[in-house]
Amino acid sequence: MDASLSFVKMHGAGNDFVVLDARTHAIPLTTAQATTIADRRRGIGCDQIILIENAPTADAFMRILNADGSESGACGNATRCVAALLAAETGARTLTIQTSAGILAATIKGPNLVEIDMGEPLFNWQDIPLLEPMDTLNLRLALGPVENPAACSMGNPHATFFIEDFKHLALDSISPRLEHARIFPERANIGFARIDGPDRIRLRVWERGAGLTLACGSGACAALVNAHRRGLADRRAEIEMDGGSLTITWRDDNHVLMEGPVALVYEGTIAPELLPA
Repeated sequence: MDASLSFVKMHGAGNDFVVLDARTHAIPLTTAQATTIADRRRGIGCDQIILIENAPTADAFMRILNADGSESGACGNATRCVAALLAAETGARTLTIQTSAGILAATIKGPNLVEIDMGEPLFNWQDIPLLEPMDTLNLRLALGPVENPAACSMGNPHATFFIEDFKHLALDSISPRLEHARIFPERANIGFARIDGPDRIRLRVWERGAGLTLACGSGACAALVNAHRRGLADRRAEIEMDGGSLTITWRDDNHVLMEGPVALVYEGTIAPELLPA
């Protein structure tokens, strides 16, 4: 990297991103460069790095790199942030953003408030994916005090454990082991959901490649979908996470909508000497 990189730091309900505009010139980040940018002590610090690229059939393509440099297929909070940036640039109130998991439609609902149509959840074991045929509503998976999660794909794999409380959950200890469990050949995002009512869920999510985050948009969608499949929640609920709340609606047409806040924190440049070759 022989030139400085301009970036925007944003977050959605505390799920934070370094956003790079790669529409005028390609930004081929190596894994080492991505992890340096994401490092909260030696770099800028973020859960994911977002590259905005050109797309032939959408307003933009969004490439998602996790803090460990691996690529992710979907990130709902990042999609809302990118939609807000594009809306500020163009004045549009509706936009389409292509990801490796498909094209997502965004609607600007108000100042710093964006709704994303996250598409349809997938429940077949091959689509999540799981290692072998299995009932995705009741996975044969247990570790310590948690067991029997429900799984689905929201553009990336999710397993949701339903718990009574968080008091005795050593999330930093059990979550990495669950993320890398044998039944998840591509690893998985691990959610821990407490049902506080048919329209309210308290959620914490360990994201594959990023760790425990303040919020996870696709994880919130998976939690609502899996809770409704279990008969624990309605089709619309507030999902409360450490960094804020998202409103998730699983419509009758099978599409999942996510509405929540976005914030631009600051803009800056990354000096080339800070990034390893």
